[in-house]
Amino acid sequence: MGGLLALSLFCPSLLTGADLRIGIIGCDTSHVTAFTETLNNPQAKGHIPGGKVVAAFKGGSQDMAQSRDRVEQYSKVLREKYGVQFYESIGALCRNVDVVLLESVDGRPHLEQMKQVLQVETVPPAANGAALLLHGSSLRSKPKSVFIDKPMASSLHDVREIFRMAKAAGVPVFSSSALRFAKDTQAVNQGSLGQVRYAETYGPCEREPHHPDLFWYGVHGVEALYTVMGTGCESVQRVTTADGKIEVVGNWPGGRKGVFRQDKSFHGLARGDKGEATAGSFDGYVPLVAEIMKFFRTGIAPVPPEETTEIFAFMEAADASKAKGGEAVKISETWEKSGR
Repeated sequence: MGGLLALSLFCPSLLTGADLRIGIIGCDTSHVTAFTETLNNPQAKGHIPGGKVVAAFKGGSQDMAQSRDRVEQYSKVLREKYGVQFYESIGALCRNVDVVLLESVDGRPHLEQMKQVLQVETVPPAANGAALLLHGSSLRSKPKSVFIDKPMASSLHDVREIFRMAKAAGVPVFSSSALRFAKDTQAVNQGSLGQVRYAETYGPCEREPHHPDLFWYGVHGVEALYTVMGTGCESVQRVTTADGKIEVVGNWPGGRKGVFRQDKSFHGLARGDKGEATAGSFDGYVPLVAEIMKFFRTGIAPVPPEETTEIFAFMEAADASKAKGGEAVKISETWEKSGR
């Protein structure tokens, strides 16, 4: 058999017109069914072609009700509505897919789950194409790319370690909130206002005791803030508004300022050299899924690791500021404590 056929059995995406085989790790969030509907159903509103969810590993955290109580219901939908095959281990799943959606709603196990993804051994080339054809998908190597849903981890240390391991293994990885890809936020990100001097984003900030305060849900609004402000924040101050809501103020060089405030809905604004515009909206999951599929096809992350890492440094600095009664905390201190 020809070399192209042999190679395509290791990477089915090389076959003309073939869909990427997508595997899900963690079935304890509504994202798994929402993403699968967008990818697997050609009649779905906003359908994104090019890949199908074909495999899943349930996962789940027994000490977290938001995870424990939802695994079975979402797993049932994946199995019965979309025909997804379930595997008993991450290793088994990874040997039968091309790319991975790491969806576990709990950020704590993400580092260990990524270790298991990256430990899947690459099978050396078989002596001939017939051997490859005989064994089929069981011989595939580790997944080519991994998307990690929010929160990427439960600590800045773990976020940095995930990126370090993935880089060493040569496996592209990225993480993002869907808010990054809203139209108004992207317009500002692409320069509609010139350089942004001031921005404020708003959003829900439900908290979960196993994660720093902003990691669980505040991460969405913070991601939108960073999408328009960019990296380089120097200090963070967390205070409480008159009505008892969280307010986090970040200071960037040159007097630039970004603020995240807790609110019932996602919204915000940005001011720049060319005026003012809205930012921080939520346009649903389709724009994010489109970016994920582009990433899966190219291996090029739409968000640099440095920016994602700083987002988590910002949120940990906010927690440190809270512990100090609202005192400003330098981002550099957060880096040092995380082992930078």
